[in-house]
Amino acid sequence: MNVMPQSQNAIDPIKLDKLAEVAVKVGLQLQSGQDLVVTAPVVALPLVRLITKHAYQAGAGLVTAFYSDEESTLARYQYGNEASFDRASNWLYEGMAKAYEGGAARLAVAGDNPMLLSEQDPSKVGRANRANSTAYKPALEKISNFDINWNIVSYPNPSWAKLVFPNDPEPIAVAKLAKAIFAASRVDREDPIAAWAEHNANLAKRSAWLNGQRFASLHFKGPGTDLTVGLADGHEWHGGASTAKNGVTCNPNIPTEEVFTTPHALRVEGYVSSTKPLSHQGTLIDNIRVKFEGGRIVEAKASRGEEVLNKVLDTDEGARRLGEVALVPHSSPISASGILFYNTLFDENASCHIALGQCYSKCFINGAQLSQEQIKAQGGNSSLIHIDWMIGSNKVDIDGIKPDGSRVPVMRQGEWA
Repeated sequence: MNVMPQSQNAIDPIKLDKLAEVAVKVGLQLQSGQDLVVTAPVVALPLVRLITKHAYQAGAGLVTAFYSDEESTLARYQYGNEASFDRASNWLYEGMAKAYEGGAARLAVAGDNPMLLSEQDPSKVGRANRANSTAYKPALEKISNFDINWNIVSYPNPSWAKLVFPNDPEPIAVAKLAKAIFAASRVDREDPIAAWAEHNANLAKRSAWLNGQRFASLHFKGPGTDLTVGLADGHEWHGGASTAKNGVTCNPNIPTEEVFTTPHALRVEGYVSSTKPLSHQGTLIDNIRVKFEGGRIVEAKASRGEEVLNKVLDTDEGARRLGEVALVPHSSPISASGILFYNTLFDENASCHIALGQCYSKCFINGAQLSQEQIKAQGGNSSLIHIDWMIGSNKVDIDGIKPDGSRVPVMRQGEWA
């Protein structure tokens, strides 16, 4: 008698191939002769192989993949010596930064178990995260400043699937998560590439309306939230496809439902509560409540993961300030699915959100021409981190406030007004 097939057999191979094609053609718009750097969990090998195939079919120069492994990561926390938690693979990240300087594109396959490090020493997790963030900064700057075309897609890792669907046997949980990923990524459509073109056009219209309003700030009001987010001087809203400094138009996040811009690092006041848990590098941080004064978080609480949250906030001076504010309707397909993904790439597209840390230089008018000093002078934040967390729901209203103090309804009960 045959045993139940492995989880891999629960994933529709045709849709997985379409996801790889969308990652290369829509997510990256990979150029002929362009190198590609891929990072992925080792369980995502089937997707990486398909991405590699589509990349070479699109004329890629060289595709290089780096893999992570959950068991190996846990071994570090179980057996690593104390000093090792203040170290990171600087040589690797320097090499990645060099590749991006040379014009390589970057693709990350997400899918690690969001709770992988939840039982580990928060102090060690915090130290390792800080060392990693410091080492990664040269490469991250190439990405966050949009020097290159880049993209993130996801793969239904069994350990992640079991967290999302705990009551199902593993193959069924994987099948459900795969189906949800394919739907959110629009690869369950007859023509996913055309579907993405239409979706990008709709997000561009939202961005254009917000840019036309020239709001000075946004006011969020809801349960546990009364927050005024000042917007950076010369800010610009973006959504969907974006043109990188290398001239390539890419979709950095697949899926995406957001329009976003840069807050002013010194002009955020009030308090805000999270509306979904934040999964951060293996730790779940839930029921976040923070208070801002002069743009800086002066109080931070969480019902779970508070110690890790506070270590994140102590990463550097910019970690307590905002680098992004994003608007997403409560009726977005990801929200409507009713699934809590425990993965920021998905959960941030179910809810309005803010991000601690590094801003995107492209979210300024003529951002590509601005120096780091000019970006800072206009209110852009700088940090080793960029961490999104969700603050929107069907109970949150948002007003745009103009420089003269007049208010324009932007969202009511989580929907565009």
